[in-house]
Amino acid sequence: MTERSGIRVVLVDDQELLRTGFRMVLQAQPDIEVVGEAADGRAAVEVARSGGVDVVLMDVRMPVMDGVEATRLICAGVEGPRVLILTTFDLDDYAFAALKAGASGFLLKDVPPADLVSAIRSVHSGDAVVAPSTTRRLLERFAVHLPSPGGVEPSALSGLTAREREVLVLVARGLSNVEVAARLDLAEATVKTHLGRVLAKLGLRDRAQVVVYAYESGLVVPHSAG
Repeated sequence: MTERSGIRVVLVDDQELLRTGFRMVLQAQPDIEVVGEAADGRAAVEVARSGGVDVVLMDVRMPVMDGVEATRLICAGVEGPRVLILTTFDLDDYAFAALKAGASGFLLKDVPPADLVSAIRSVHSGDAVVAPSTTRRLLERFAVHLPSPGGVEPSALSGLTAREREVLVLVARGLSNVEVAARLDLAEATVKTHLGRVLAKLGLRDRAQVVVYAYESGLVVPHSAG
């Protein structure tokens, strides 16, 4: 096997034909290597925990264990791989559950090859692959599943500075770093620094989880995020 030092990806889907198509696309990239495959969630967890995995491309509707539970188990690890969820329909309830379970974003199953490659690279670099505004719409659609405002311990937010709290809320409302910088009259690099501190203090992995956290804590309320 040719030695590679790029992004190590695991493909998880119960449809072998789909895995084959994704593998062909990804193996053609000089910086991506498919290091494993699985046809159900339990097998996915075992492969992900074997080490040497950066990104898991995860289907949700599978036998034995679904992709949401598998995502929860994989993301429970401190240094575990990042998970990208594959979904058939945009904004479906599986994507909502997967984001809460720790996924860094979601892709439609008919994603164009270039977008698939770009998404994997983005997740590997620490970003989320869905725009915060898309995540926000997802959460608003399934707001009935969210707890009432005030459900998060006050101590979780008390460690944030006033500026970090402002950045948290604006990111959750769907603003990009550039837009947050303009709104707060800060340099973009400063916004990135504040966001990095927010992630560290709240134990979040990326922007997608920032949005989920802000909604669940009541900092952002559905239909008021305009």
